[in-house]
Amino acid sequence: MSPPGANLLANLFDLLPPAGRSLVDQVATLASESGLTAYVVGGPVRDLLLGRDLLDVDIVVEGDALTLAASLADLRSVKAVRHPQFGTATVRADRFALDLVTARSESYERPGALPSVSPGTIDRDLRRRDFSVNAMAVALHGPRRGELLDPTGGEADLRAGVIRALHEGSFRDDATRILRAARYEARFGFQIGSDTGAWIRRDRTYLDAISGARIHHEFVRTFEEAEPERCLLRLSNLGALKAIHSALTFDSDRARSLGVARLLHQRGARSAYWPLLAWSVRPREVETLASRVALRRSQTESIRAVPKVRAIESHLTKRLMRNSRIVEVVSPYPAATLLTLAAMTESSEVRDKIVRYLRRLRRLWPVLNGDDLLAMGASEGPLIGQVLKRIRVAKLDGEVSSRADETRLAERLLRDLSR
Repeated sequence: MSPPGANLLANLFDLLPPAGRSLVDQVATLASESGLTAYVVGGPVRDLLLGRDLLDVDIVVEGDALTLAASLADLRSVKAVRHPQFGTATVRADRFALDLVTARSESYERPGALPSVSPGTIDRDLRRRDFSVNAMAVALHGPRRGELLDPTGGEADLRAGVIRALHEGSFRDDATRILRAARYEARFGFQIGSDTGAWIRRDRTYLDAISGARIHHEFVRTFEEAEPERCLLRLSNLGALKAIHSALTFDSDRARSLGVARLLHQRGARSAYWPLLAWSVRPREVETLASRVALRRSQTESIRAVPKVRAIESHLTKRLMRNSRIVEVVSPYPAATLLTLAAMTESSEVRDKIVRYLRRLRRLWPVLNGDDLLAMGASEGPLIGQVLKRIRVAKLDGEVSSRADETRLAERLLRDLSR
């Protein structure tokens, strides 16, 4: 963690790519010329103090951020994406995105509602945030340039390794903060403060007031973590998963399996996270779960297949199975659900067969196609499909390995099946 008094602004510019340095510097100049004050806020300040890489930069403006964003976009000949209802805009240049936000205060009409927003000062903007570690700012220009603004004790909490909500009603106002608290705790190796943990347990039922789309977004962010299982375990321990839907369960065995999924198929592991979370789902719960967390179609299909994929495990325990038989058993089901079974099973035979299918067998198809068979004299109709299916079985089982092999087999099959 950076020592007290460190030049945070200099550190910020050191960590930014050239396009980011240029944009932030231009924001400071434009704000100063317009009589506004701009601050780097939230996560970037937290990560600067922790000595972590910056993922993005958020700037809060005391004044009209939308006008400032428009001036910046004109200067750079790029587009500013505006969200007037929240007083925010995003400017992108050279693959770098900068979010500009009008300093604001917020109020919540009811639990789970989006906040009503009104212009405010930087102090009020910081005090309306989720956790103290995210409620810090650094002035970009003016007499306070480079100064750390920390009205809620975020720097002390960073040093103590504590995630602390700013007030007792925080999770009633916005229960998605529960998911973020667990995510930050897991990411930084911190601890949720005792009062904050008690408020989460008391108010976790307010997750029911959050829309499926917002819940889904928070899970996506969780799945992007290096070790999402740590966050999911914490959410389970806090009772938050069950508060979202009774079919969502996670324990140490699931955590181990999630790590196994990454080892088995690093690129595809994330697709297995939903079926793994819902591995105990009952068929009648699938649709309510899919609706509650706003699953995409492919995600719903992967969960819908869970009971059936669990049932095929016993069919895959045989030590000797032809590749074509493996494909016959597993190919009707989504790859995400099969990967989940491979990660969850205690049988190395089952795991090896599924991995073999996912890595190689599902992509093993004949070189010949229907046009080739027509050129060989086959008539259009179901015969072509039958021959191609037989050729694929032979290729899966190693009986043919070249186009010439496939051609000889096709000629024989066409003669035999045409009789």
